[in-house]
Amino acid sequence: MSEIREIQVPDIGDFKDLPVIDVLVKPGDTVAFDEPLLTLESDKASMDVPSPAAGTVVAISLKVGDRVSRGSAMLTLQMAADSAPVAPASSASVSNVPAAVLPEPATVVAVAPAAPVPAPVSISPGVKPHASPSVRAYARKLGVDVTRVVATGKGGRLLREDIECFIKDALVRLDNPALAPNSAAGGLDLLPWPNVDFAKFGTIEKVALSRIKKISGANLARNWVMIPHVTNNEEADITGLEAFRVQLNQEGGKDGIKYTLLAFLIKAAVATLKAFPQFNSSLGNEDGEPVLVLKQYYHIGFAADTPNGLVVPVIRDADQKGIGQIAVECGELARKARDGKLGPADMTGGTFTVSSLGGIGGTGFSPIINAPEVAILGVTRSQMKPVWDGSGFAPRLILPMALSWDHRVVDGAAAARFLQHLAALLADFRRITL
Repeated sequence: MSEIREIQVPDIGDFKDLPVIDVLVKPGDTVAFDEPLLTLESDKASMDVPSPAAGTVVAISLKVGDRVSRGSAMLTLQMAADSAPVAPASSASVSNVPAAVLPEPATVVAVAPAAPVPAPVSISPGVKPHASPSVRAYARKLGVDVTRVVATGKGGRLLREDIECFIKDALVRLDNPALAPNSAAGGLDLLPWPNVDFAKFGTIEKVALSRIKKISGANLARNWVMIPHVTNNEEADITGLEAFRVQLNQEGGKDGIKYTLLAFLIKAAVATLKAFPQFNSSLGNEDGEPVLVLKQYYHIGFAADTPNGLVVPVIRDADQKGIGQIAVECGELARKARDGKLGPADMTGGTFTVSSLGGIGGTGFSPIINAPEVAILGVTRSQMKPVWDGSGFAPRLILPMALSWDHRVVDGAAAARFLQHLAALLADFRRITL
């Protein structure tokens, strides 16, 4: 007779007490190895928990709405006769699946924050979300206006956890002067969001937002409202760098590596962050006073566009890696993002973000800072321009760059010097060895 085993939640990184938003199997179902069993949700994305073995589901140990951590019982499984042993909870993998089903690739602006934060408050009040009577009663008991809460449940449903996150977020803002708006100055006294019946004016189609867009959208709204953004623009002459990059790829690259401009940008950004450490920092709080946390590590995120929205994978310890290794890791993380395989550890701990629209186009944009970072670099498509060399005009390949920075930490002079330093490195990459 085949063995019956208890299947537990595997290693899910630093996350604890994640809500179960969907149970994908029921007793009697036959499951294959690596088939999703249930879906959990962090503040960045949803995560499918795969089966560590093939077999038949005997019983389910949890339900939608339960909160689980590593080692929590999920179900009991009657092992298939030829199934491999169940891996321990610490070694099983979790697939990160941003909203809907899949995720998205690379560019535009930053999304989920680099460290777990409470679900933010919606800036578009006035629309009542779907919610059960018990959830509405819970909100009334705590004095929470449900129209101001971001609903993250399936089909846009308001969950009890959404109410709790709303309250936690409000408490964080009260406890942290660096985040709380100045109530004496009125704070954000916004008008209600217009509630328009668009069908009165013509034919419409309603399309549900993916889960990752709902979560990242709320994070972006918070970052844009709470951080005093300023954006500096600069151009870098990458004529020589691009010729070098093309040459490396024509030669087949070392070990078949495909060298991308993003890899060079990340390496140059690290060198510039070392020269200007305040850009590699975060605002913190100590004894009720804001403090600047200067980081001695360099984990660089890059915005990745996927079918369901933007995600930000992180290249860890980029200062200790060569351009080839960075290029390989960027490619692997981008593939994982498109396939919905990013785990929590792949998207946390970032200290600075690069957002590239180079493969799409444009001449410039203002990227939104990826809190709790204090700056983000945006680049668009390079183009040939006539540049005066002292005796005449010469064609040069020019890369537009935009640096958004937090004015609570950085000033305009420092931002201008940062971009000048970065542009000099990109114009002559030999400088990076100095």
